[in-house]
Amino acid sequence: MSAGTPEERVVRRARLRIGSLVGLVIAALLGLAGAISYGILLHSQEQQIDGELAWGVTHGTIAGPPACSWIFTYDGSTVDTGVAPPPPGFPLHDDLVEVAATGATQDARIARDGTVYHVRTARQGDEVVQAVFDARFQLADRRHLLIAFGVAAGAGALAAVVGGVVVGRRAVAPLAEALHRQRRFVADASHELRTPIAQVHARAQLLARRARAADDDAQARDLDRLVSTTRRLGEIVDELLLSARLAAAQGTAATRPDSTAVDIAALVEDAVAADTARAAVRRVTVTSVTAPGLPAVVGVESALRRVVAELLSNALSHTPPGGHIGVAARAAEQDRVVEVVVTDTGPGLDPGDGERIFDRFHRGTGADERRFGLGLALLREVVTSHGGTIRAGGAPGQGATFVLRLPATTAGVPGPRGLASAARDEQEVGAAL
Repeated sequence: MSAGTPEERVVRRARLRIGSLVGLVIAALLGLAGAISYGILLHSQEQQIDGELAWGVTHGTIAGPPACSWIFTYDGSTVDTGVAPPPPGFPLHDDLVEVAATGATQDARIARDGTVYHVRTARQGDEVVQAVFDARFQLADRRHLLIAFGVAAGAGALAAVVGGVVVGRRAVAPLAEALHRQRRFVADASHELRTPIAQVHARAQLLARRARAADDDAQARDLDRLVSTTRRLGEIVDELLLSARLAAAQGTAATRPDSTAVDIAALVEDAVAADTARAAVRRVTVTSVTAPGLPAVVGVESALRRVVAELLSNALSHTPPGGHIGVAARAAEQDRVVEVVVTDTGPGLDPGDGERIFDRFHRGTGADERRFGLGLALLREVVTSHGGTIRAGGAPGQGATFVLRLPATTAGVPGPRGLASAARDEQEVGAAL
């Protein structure tokens, strides 16, 4: 079953949260009502029992059910238990003797035989009277009330959750529509902007060449800045379009019809070979180490090629001349995971940027050109869609390390891809995603 787009997953989570919150609120209200009702019943029963005991010790009889009350009298030497046989353990002789000696009224509560006995011992004239009340019927009323409220709370909570889901579906529907329209707008606007931006970029390059041919250095520098700005603008538009297409893709990469078994080691080797000339110009040494017999991963090859290439390109952009970049591909967790580790000797990362650099348009601290834009955010979207993870680490002045982890597969590995195929995939990655 398709997992849906990220927006659809967000909408589903919002519906579930709304339904759950509504259910919890109603369940809490039912629980509060039950607690208040139970408290009122308990208070009224305690008052009733206290009244029965007070009447019993004063008048020598209790108006409650005969099977639930007993009156004992003590004249200092003998105890009169009356006609009805008392429950085991009664009367409480120690309380009778103590009240006879001190005259102070004693109250006791005895839990025995699955019930609770309320006992009051008080002096009445020359005698000591002990009244015993069995609260078994009151306890039964409390249990029945709790059971009734438990059933009502469960049924009410279930109905509340169902009703909340329905309400949440209707409440979140405008949000889902807004997200869908937003994605379509970004895709349409980015698509329409690509051509005019490309034309402006080409025109700026032509004007810059003419200015240099005319030895107009000032105008050439200004036009070079315009070329750089339009190139960056074009990159941003391409990234926006790629992001919209990626969000519109249904399901994970493993379920896509164009998914294959991808040889990560070959992608690493191709990426290093493709950037050899650029590394030489920047006087940066790039080394790669790929473990033999590395298992393949299932996914869209062009997308994963873009991920590996972008990680290497990002390292080259931030490594100064004379620096070194290492790219390693290896298996982990007993061949269940394939890792690609890219390390550089660049300026490193601020500890707080380890996660934020994958946010869209995040800009690193204290670096004028260290704009991460959509690039790393898109890489994480691609990696996540393949069931993998990507993280960054490092410290200022100590370089940066990016670790890509993808689930491995036992499927066969496709044949090696050449640089021409890599270039073609780079051009087709927008359509693939």
